[in-house]
Amino acid sequence: MESMGVVVLHPFINVSMYKLFVYSCLMALVLASQPASGQPLRYSVANAHSHNDYEQATPFRLAYDQGFGSIEADIFLVDGQLLVAHEEKELQPQRTLEKLYLEPILACLSKNGGHVYADSTRSLQLLIDIKTDSIHTLDKLVETIRRYPPLINCPTLKFAITGNRPDPGLFSRYPDFIRFDGELYRDYDKAALDKIIMLSDDFERYSRWNGKGRIPPKDRDVLQAAITKAHVLDKPVRFWDAPDFINVWQQLIGLRVDYINTDHIEALSVYLNKLSKTSYTSPVSGYTAYRPTYRSDGLDRPVKNVILLIGDGTGLAQLYAGYTANRGTLNIFKMRQIGLSKTSSFDNYVTDSAPGSTAFSSGVKTNNRYVGVDHTGAVLPLLPVFLARKSIRTGLVTCGDIADATPADFYAHQPERDNAAAILRDLGKEPIDILMGSGDESLNNVEILKEGSQAAVTGNILKELESKYTIVASVDSVRLPGPGHPDKKWIVVEKRAGLSMLHGRGDWLSKAFNKTLSLLSAPKPGSAVSPGFFIMTEGAQVDYGGHANDLPYVATEVLDFDQVVGEALRFADQDGQTLVIVTADHETGGLSLLDGNYEKGMVSGQFSTNDHSGIPVPVFAYGPRSGLFRGVYENTEIFGRILKAYGLR
Repeated sequence: MESMGVVVLHPFINVSMYKLFVYSCLMALVLASQPASGQPLRYSVANAHSHNDYEQATPFRLAYDQGFGSIEADIFLVDGQLLVAHEEKELQPQRTLEKLYLEPILACLSKNGGHVYADSTRSLQLLIDIKTDSIHTLDKLVETIRRYPPLINCPTLKFAITGNRPDPGLFSRYPDFIRFDGELYRDYDKAALDKIIMLSDDFERYSRWNGKGRIPPKDRDVLQAAITKAHVLDKPVRFWDAPDFINVWQQLIGLRVDYINTDHIEALSVYLNKLSKTSYTSPVSGYTAYRPTYRSDGLDRPVKNVILLIGDGTGLAQLYAGYTANRGTLNIFKMRQIGLSKTSSFDNYVTDSAPGSTAFSSGVKTNNRYVGVDHTGAVLPLLPVFLARKSIRTGLVTCGDIADATPADFYAHQPERDNAAAILRDLGKEPIDILMGSGDESLNNVEILKEGSQAAVTGNILKELESKYTIVASVDSVRLPGPGHPDKKWIVVEKRAGLSMLHGRGDWLSKAFNKTLSLLSAPKPGSAVSPGFFIMTEGAQVDYGGHANDLPYVATEVLDFDQVVGEALRFADQDGQTLVIVTADHETGGLSLLDGNYEKGMVSGQFSTNDHSGIPVPVFAYGPRSGLFRGVYENTEIFGRILKAYGLR
């Protein structure tokens, strides 16, 4: 803790807000023209400062093992010894600066070839807070450090002096390896600035904010102006005595404070190490959401077609992350009929995808891992069977594996979701007209002759399906029925379908959905009209991002899924007889959103688990009989309400 004394209000606080605003603008313009080395764009544990480190259970070692960039030790000069303690009454003769810090650092240099960390690009700042007379204590410190030449010669180790410091006019008299922690509110001449390595201050000099909610705007302006002043001088910034928990760390990073002061070493380390996975800023301006006409929305008349869009693992937080990243717009949020689905399975409060979507396809709760069977293992009649009796065709599209739980729930009957061979054999027994997705997991022995050609299925389970399906390796290979193109059933196994949006899937899901839509909405040969269709399309990889606790993964997958929603809404308006339902089988990751900026497309959050959660998920509906999906109900209700929408119940 820094030396206590009379707190003088920062001069910024006494000027008018107008002058402060002008000053901030001027500083921002200067900053934009000359980047500051002390102002990193990406934060890591290198930006962490272990405050009062000597009070930790294992001084130095705990912060060092976490990779901290700055560590603090308070020292007292007592009988010619530099002792480490917070207060004089806590002094113990064996707790010397050498034993607690200098010797352990020396051991690290010996182990790492003269560098503090094994990664030679990483550095460490040892911030030494002088509690006794500044001149005599600093002289003793210089003398002590000189006894360890490797510390002086280490290019990745810096010593910074804070607390009781000599007059700034004396800074230049000290050796090169001694630098100083300047006081942010003070002005220094060039000679003193050349010896200053960092600018710090008491947070309470600028704000009395308790860390809850947002920093008050006036306080934020004062803080930002002070930080900008430091960055113009090319000096990193640290505040002490600030609230010390995740919401505060988040906002200090938003202000571009360079060193995050903490007494909670492990918690801050976890937060910073995950920062790249818990924050996302869209690199593009986003897309414009479709504007529905609402002409048929909510009308009480039977529907001809149903489009069920399942965002696997997509709860409200995931949707809102996408909404924020797309700068405050989302197709899904244009849908006015909204309900909540309770997601628990027969045998578990927290479902997995297998019983989650079996509830949609059968209207029955079943056990985790069970696909298309009840909790006893008995085969369940699935939605496509009921629809086929009325000549209604079914298409299934996923950006995951074609044998994964969600698509399989609409055609398979197995008590183990990982039994891909048995699941795909069931496909041949069910009235599925088209199935599209990847085969990376279930079909790794499938050989594709070339992109766009028919798949060579010899020696794999798809061989058994050749008599019923045309099997191709690209959405582009699917042909609509017409002259020279007989009506067919299709399986598309395309490698690109299994890629994430961050790794090149592109518009595959929209293309696959639109091709399926065109195929199933077209009249069969010899007929003037289509008999109607059911299309289930899964945004599978929102779930993958949740399991990975990776917010950029989640947000980009939500945006891709939402663009399919826009295509579905557009078709529903054109057709007038189509019901669109958007929901999820469960939420994944226990995502909480902690910060965001609509203008920048930035969103930040934290995950509470790398698995599913038991929270209910939203159900959105649009088109005729969409009002059926309002309310709070079990996920099994979706099955019956779809049949009722078709007029089959």
